[in-house]
Amino acid sequence: MKNVKKYLEFIVKGIYAGIMIGMGGVAYLAIPNKIVGSCIFSIGLLTVCMYSLNLYTGKIGYILVNKIDYIFELLFSLIGNFIGTFVVGNVMRLTRYGAYIETAQNIVNIKLNDNILSILILSIFCGIIMYIAVNNYKKETSDIGKYIIIVMGVMAFILCGFEHCVANMFYFSIAGIWNIKVFLYLLVMILGNSIGSIIIAFFYNKFNKKYLPAEK
Repeated sequence: MKNVKKYLEFIVKGIYAGIMIGMGGVAYLAIPNKIVGSCIFSIGLLTVCMYSLNLYTGKIGYILVNKIDYIFELLFSLIGNFIGTFVVGNVMRLTRYGAYIETAQNIVNIKLNDNILSILILSIFCGIIMYIAVNNYKKETSDIGKYIIIVMGVMAFILCGFEHCVANMFYFSIAGIWNIKVFLYLLVMILGNSIGSIIIAFFYNKFNKKYLPAEK
């Protein structure tokens, strides 16, 4: 019963994280200027970090400093992330925001017309940026420093065109495009984000004397 309650909490916190990333995606689609849009998108990750929500891409790098059962937290968080982004994307399709569905579809088509290797590489780079942003948020002592690293990290992965699996769950949802290829590409994005985060986390833990404690 205790484990069930714990896993449910992982899912719920994952859902809230997915909702916030979805809200960031909504803002990005609504703002014509990509630079401004990518900046406002960061409200999603900022909220995740401020309220300790469960975002898969913000947590996967810490698998190196946690016990084996941390895998369950990652898995249930990812499920929650999917639910949250799916809900936001499909709810927004019912509003006057539908005018931006075409924009989302164009974004999705660019991704689906790319090849697997390209998607994997772009996802790895995104994973690297995500770990750097979240990890620096955790160890930065000043509030302004915390906010800057999150905003810069989000702007970087968006403007560079790197692939963020949870953000893409939102784009696929609002675009209304779900098929076997989409799920295959999502798996590649999840793998790439994981590889990128774990690689940079390994080097951080290996060469930085100030180790971060394992997440609770």
